[in-house]
Amino acid sequence: MFEGLSDRLSGIFDRLKKRGALTEADVGEAMREVRIALLEADVALPVVKEFVTSVRSHAVGQEVLRSVTPGQMVIKIVHDHLVAMLSGGEPDEKLRVGDGAGIDLAGPPPVAVLLVGLQGSGKTTTAGKLALRLRKRERKRVLMASLDVYRPAAQQQLAVLGKQTETAVVDIVPGEAPVTIAHRAMDQARRQGYDVVILDTAGRLSIDERMMDEAAAVKAATGPVETLLVADALTGQDAVSLAKAFHEKVGITGIVLTRVDGDSRGGAALSMRSVTGRPIRLMGVGEKLDALETFQPQRIAGRILGMGDVVGLVERAAEVIEKEDAEKLAAKLMKGEFNLEDMAAQFRQLRKMGDLKGLLGLLPGVGKIKKQLDDAKIDDKMIARQEAIILSMTSAERRNPKILNASRRRRIAAGSGATVQDVNRLLKQHQQMAAMMKKVGKMGKRGLFGGGGGLPPGMLPPGMPPLR
Repeated sequence: MFEGLSDRLSGIFDRLKKRGALTEADVGEAMREVRIALLEADVALPVVKEFVTSVRSHAVGQEVLRSVTPGQMVIKIVHDHLVAMLSGGEPDEKLRVGDGAGIDLAGPPPVAVLLVGLQGSGKTTTAGKLALRLRKRERKRVLMASLDVYRPAAQQQLAVLGKQTETAVVDIVPGEAPVTIAHRAMDQARRQGYDVVILDTAGRLSIDERMMDEAAAVKAATGPVETLLVADALTGQDAVSLAKAFHEKVGITGIVLTRVDGDSRGGAALSMRSVTGRPIRLMGVGEKLDALETFQPQRIAGRILGMGDVVGLVERAAEVIEKEDAEKLAAKLMKGEFNLEDMAAQFRQLRKMGDLKGLLGLLPGVGKIKKQLDDAKIDDKMIARQEAIILSMTSAERRNPKILNASRRRRIAAGSGATVQDVNRLLKQHQQMAAMMKKVGKMGKRGLFGGGGGLPPGMLPPGMPPLR
């Protein structure tokens, strides 16, 4: 989402870092470019003015201009102000209530979570994602209820999501009013011992008084601990006015941004927190039901400035990598062993972690090798093709690649729908990785990350240039 803004800011700050000393004029010029970059990213004008004024006042101080690395100091000031803009000055732990769930579940069960927003913003899908997140991460018993009695098949859609996420859904009663459904859902949750009730309200194509009144009535009837506005990140400045309207009419406690993995310019995320005074709690980062992340200002600011989000990458890895498998691989690494079966396992884990482009965006400095990545044409299909080649081998061949002569390679290529050149390329890549694993084994635990801050070799997609 922040790719365009990140590219612009990286270019501005790269020029600053190349200068040995900075003058007030240099900082002023950089701030003018930052202002333009933010406006082009669709950030609200009042937010841009406040941000640039605050950064400039800190960046022209003598401690910056006389610093050994003034360019780096300016970047740090911009980073700190981005974090403040996205968090409203609240510490991270206050935004991460609920032990990583991203929402506040304080109160005697059952507690209600109310989702509001326009039609098409992704409320129903977000309800399913949130239910799965609460059930898996927080071990909560969740009940979902659709209050959308207007959109055709809206209630059936939530029922399908309930089956997919193994979450209970309130039975559909034709002709029942939204407030009545909400009362019935809360009563069922109390009787059957549920912890959380997710109420999915109806939306409209535009801000509508009837929609607002209905959402306010449901809120008054259920007393939710969280009233979350679900907003599509692709709507740009409209999302900001939408958030303001919902907050004034209904009273929201937080925001969920959907389609963050799309090609929006990111201005909505930077503006909504400042305009509404309410935090962005969660963000939808893909179509899969587990593609919902806690919005953490520190990490988002790092992504915008090209610093990556290695912690986020490690957290994703921890979710998909089994502890036993990790321990087995670690033991083999210490012995300097790494065969094609291990390589295939690494590919499977990488694919489980989600969209490859999204993962690469979490790595520091990836923006600077963007052209190389585009030339390499790295995508999820490439990993699937590499895995198919390995799966076309026999167990003996995977464990001992040295026996792969020309005839075997032709057979493997035919069996996997690849060419012999593709097979040779994979084997060469395996040799390079195996050689690195031997070095890792000699270096001990310090060598697990290459000794220089890079990722373990198996975590890099095929064809990707090394990140150093």
